[in-house]
Formats: sequence, structure tokens, C-alpha cells
Amino acid sequence: MGIYNYTVKAQDGSEVALSSYKGKVLLIVNTATGCGFTPQYTELQELYDAHKADGLEILDFPCNQFANQAPGSDEEIHSFCTGRFGITFPQFAKVDVNGENAIDLYKYITANTTFAGFSGPMGLMLKMVVKKADPDYKNNGNIKWNFTKILVDREGNIVKRFEPTEKMEEVKKQVEAIL
Repeated sequence: MGIYNYTVKAQDGSEVALSSYKGKVLLIVNTATGCGFTPQYTELQELYDAHKADGLEILDFPCNQFANQAPGSDEEIHSFCTGRFGITFPQFAKVDVNGENAIDLYKYITANTTFAGFSGPMGLMLKMVVKKADPDYKNNGNIKWNFTKILVDREGNIVKRFEPTEKMEEVKKQVEAIL
């Protein structure tokens, strides 16, 4: 059953059973509005527009755990994302993705994925920042930064984890391969 066992909070506070996404390909993303990766919202929306009809859903979980880059309320974050990037994919209530206050979905994700490695110039910078906070970061499944993406197949199984420095073209290729 994988991720279908979990329930998450919608932006309005209501409960959403992830089993309602059965049969869809999911891209689960922890996001922040004040991050250097925030422009990825544009590419995520383009991916969503191109493949929503094929069964893709992007599930957006704002998170303020990385350098306090998502400080606003759920409403402020949503307003920023829809106004600036025109996002139309589901955006949930702000969550913790690591630690004792992490939501159960992310406890499952971090227990069942491993760090995929940083790449490019941003990866070098992130490596230094993340290593200070977690010297053993390469050897655990904790989410390392904003815009980590988790690809889930139509049966609710985690297929792949993409760190935020992964090129969106690669993410798109992998999504299209399982659609």
C-alpha cells in the first residue's frame, strides 16, 4: 500500500487520505517560498500542465525547516505560489519533514529513501550547509533541503528520490517514463 496508508492535512485543515490518489503518478515535493530553488515552481507547473491529463499529481508540502525559508501562514504561502507562479497543483498545510514533529508521510519517506547526492554548483554550496547541520547526511534518509522530490508510481510505491539540485529535465524524464 505504500503511501496510500497516510492521511495529510489540506491547506484548509481538512484531512486528505492519500488513497484518494490511487492510480495516479505522484511527485511529492517539500517546498519553500524564500529559497533559491523556489523558481522550480515554474517547471513543476509546466510538468503538471503537460501531464495532469495522463494521471500526474504534484503534491506540494510547504516546509519551514530549512533556513526558515517558508515563514508565512498557509494562506500567505498559497497566495504567493498562485500569484507569482500560477500553481494549480494541490498544496497542503505547512509540515515538518524531519525530526520528531515530521508528519507520518515524511517519516515513511525518509525511512524508505536514501540521499541521492547533490550536483552542480548549488550542490557544492548545499553540501557545506547540510554537513554543518548533519555531519552524517550522506548516510541517512532525512530530507536535506527544500524542493526534494519523491516520485511515486500508480500503486503507491516510491520509485525515486530527487535532491533539489537534480535538473528538472531529469525529473521530467523519470516522471514520463512511469506515466
